[in-house]
Amino acid sequence: MTPRIEDRPQMSVEEFEELERHAPESVWLEFINGKVVVKPMADGNHREMIAWLQRVCMQHRPDLWLHAESGLKTERYSKGRARADGVLVRVGGLKGQGEWSEADGALMAVEITSYDADTHKRDRVEKPDGYAAAGIPVYLLIDRDDCSVVVFNQPEDGCYRHEEKLPFGASVKLPDPVNFTLDTEPLKELVD
Repeated sequence: MTPRIEDRPQMSVEEFEELERHAPESVWLEFINGKVVVKPMADGNHREMIAWLQRVCMQHRPDLWLHAESGLKTERYSKGRARADGVLVRVGGLKGQGEWSEADGALMAVEITSYDADTHKRDRVEKPDGYAAAGIPVYLLIDRDDCSVVVFNQPEDGCYRHEEKLPFGASVKLPDPVNFTLDTEPLKELVD
């Protein structure tokens, strides 16, 4: 008799990292809540949104850099591995880090929703919890499904205490330690 999925032993972080090292380059894997997750490859509009956000961050905060597709140790006690669409750190903040960086230098994690069945659970539920548990001060979710931007902040006890959702086109205040206002009007041009 085959054991039920919930009865099978969970994979360790070390086993996941070994699996991820041998995965084909066309597949991005994450380890969220003890489960291996396949992250969809970014489409052109997704990549343009990250490039736009990199430019905006550089204009407002030249002391910071938004790294695209960066691996982070997340969740409590660094037991998760998330490949964030963007991670905002001080310039040089990833120096000496490996494939999966400690989250303590991250000022903001960014995710842009994908057009797949798992985006709700992954980007709107699991990622905020994992990033908050890792102590990342700000999580920015660019939600292409409903053309909104959601800013999560004030991480405490594994979740964000504050969340603000605004439509594309609104001015969005990114709180400390990011501390600038994001004009999201250009996002309207990047939605399918």
